[in-house]
Amino acid sequence: MSRLRAALDPRSVAIIGASDNHNKIGGRPVHYLDKFGFKGKIFPINPTRSDVQGHKCYPSIADLPEAPEMVIVAVAGDNAIGAVEDCAARGVKVAVVMASGFGEVDAVAGKAKERHMVEVAHRAGMRIVGPNSQGLANFGTGAIASFSTMFMDMDRAEGHVAMLSQSGALSTVPVGFLRQKGIGVRHTHATGNDADVTVGELAVAVAEDPEVKLLLLYLESIPDTKYLEELAAVALDRDLPIVALKSGRTEAGRQAAQSHTGALANEDRVVDAFFEHHGIWRAPDMRGLVEATELYLKGWKPRGRRLVAISNSGAVCVMTADAATSAGMPMARLAPETDKKLKGILPTFATTTNPIDLTAALLSNSRLFGDILPVIAEDPAADAFLIGIPVAGPGYDVPTFARDAAAFGKQTGKPLVVAATQKSVADEFAAEGISVFPTEVEGVAALHQFLSHRELMARTRGRRADKARPVSPAIASTGGTQMLNEAESLALLAAHGIPVVPHRLCGSRAEAIAAFEAIGGPVVVKGCSADIAHKSELGLVKLGVATREATGDIYSEMEEIIRKHGARFDGVIVAAMAGGRREIMIGAHRDPVFGPVVAMGDGGKYVEVFRDTTLLLPPFTQADAIDALQRLRFAPLFAGVRGEPPMDVTALSDAIVKIGALMADPAAKIMSLDLNPVMLDSAGKGCVVVDAVVFRAA
Repeated sequence: MSRLRAALDPRSVAIIGASDNHNKIGGRPVHYLDKFGFKGKIFPINPTRSDVQGHKCYPSIADLPEAPEMVIVAVAGDNAIGAVEDCAARGVKVAVVMASGFGEVDAVAGKAKERHMVEVAHRAGMRIVGPNSQGLANFGTGAIASFSTMFMDMDRAEGHVAMLSQSGALSTVPVGFLRQKGIGVRHTHATGNDADVTVGELAVAVAEDPEVKLLLLYLESIPDTKYLEELAAVALDRDLPIVALKSGRTEAGRQAAQSHTGALANEDRVVDAFFEHHGIWRAPDMRGLVEATELYLKGWKPRGRRLVAISNSGAVCVMTADAATSAGMPMARLAPETDKKLKGILPTFATTTNPIDLTAALLSNSRLFGDILPVIAEDPAADAFLIGIPVAGPGYDVPTFARDAAAFGKQTGKPLVVAATQKSVADEFAAEGISVFPTEVEGVAALHQFLSHRELMARTRGRRADKARPVSPAIASTGGTQMLNEAESLALLAAHGIPVVPHRLCGSRAEAIAAFEAIGGPVVVKGCSADIAHKSELGLVKLGVATREATGDIYSEMEEIIRKHGARFDGVIVAAMAGGRREIMIGAHRDPVFGPVVAMGDGGKYVEVFRDTTLLLPPFTQADAIDALQRLRFAPLFAGVRGEPPMDVTALSDAIVKIGALMADPAAKIMSLDLNPVMLDSAGKGCVVVDAVVFRAA
């Protein structure tokens, strides 16, 4: 945390605008610093008072006996600008600016004021958090530079979770959820407008805190990726999970986020791909951000995602199986020896296959859990467990069930959750340190997130060991972009090992006829111009041309069409008619924030209608590409249906990896490309690019 130590663990804190009133913005930080045991020096600043909450008060920052490391700027509007200037002149290291009314409300004048404050700060070697920041809170050190109301009814509840947010409210709402679960929080920070210190940079410093075991993020905009990439690298090295909630999934949400923060919105699909590339789990909503927290803090090292469910309710067994299947968690197939042992313990009317239904036998024999759990623990097929107790009361020895389940969890060292709706039952299991959820659906969802996230982190760590992500998403260009004609585009792809359709660029009618004879009909004839991206709309694509005479005539027609439209005539392409089983699309573009992005999916003329695509950020492996292809809606067709042979997914994924490498190569200067269709054939027969449009930096 060395680079931002003064923001997270300052030795002294001054409060400009300090107040005796705990319910005023200038009063809250003074109160919290005392309440949560801050050991450093506290300097209230208010020219109208000599004492604030028992601390000597000073008229100005210039009157302090020493330069404070951190200053909380709790005055409003343009007064905050003057306060920042005074802090810089006094040698302050970090200023937390709580005032609003800057870039979040005025993208021109407000942003200009922010830039002025940052420039003044940087000239003096000072950093700024905010403006429009609710503040920072490190419960590990007691450095609570925040005015959040949430902390008023909190005791010191130091934990191992860090919550960082661009929003003030969303930095503390998760804390409320976690408190309900009895989970303490070590850090909760709200950076506001990110004019200087961004939420990503602060998160890097927090991630270096060895006491942090789970890091939560709330983001409304991602203006750059530098610190988030560094954060992900630090977290992977530490085996620290990161769960992020990025709002603005819909167009309405993106507009609202832009209105709230004044920052441009990001394309949501690319955000998904960025998080996945860096091993960050993206939560769908606030509950998803915190629901699996307990599981992350257990220290489990799972090896798979096969689930075993045990309940005294057949309905819970069925619903658990449904929830697990929907989440992509297979129900483990227990070994025959396990089944045999269970049959020797359970009554004949119980179900010994997974999920295991104990039925009402649990009421008459409280030792059933204790008897069967050690048997199940020995089965190697099980990776995780869910115990469902929907109803229990008089006659059920719930404390014994809980103790047996806890012993079972310790014996296996594998993830275990309990689904119990009744509070009295849930409390017994929670008292034994077991994670309890109200329903089996919520329990399965938490397990799915935890297990999938650990798998994602493992894959990301393996990829990092092989290659590094390009440092900068930008490509230097002085003259915008230029479109290559199709012949140039196909030649570029072929030079990088990507299979393209056999073809010839012809500059005369005679060359077109010769190309037909060399390739053999029927052929495809296409007009070629670096000024025309969509040829079919102009009649510049003819399929199944069967004679040399027709090829020559079409050449002349296409030359006339291109010249009539005032476009450059680069010739006519005569290409083989490529066969295949499925039309695929491979596309790529250079996102201004995230850099090169590769898309793949269902191709053909309806690609923009069905939008069955998935994204990857280079560099990625062939395994990554295959995994992405398997997420497409039409992916089951790859394996072959109704007696069809499987398709050549290996060849397709190899081509996608090469496209990723091409996009990541700064020397190639590729800004975007569109390969549609790419004809995919049966296994062993490969794939071939039929049509290509490439844009390069000029």
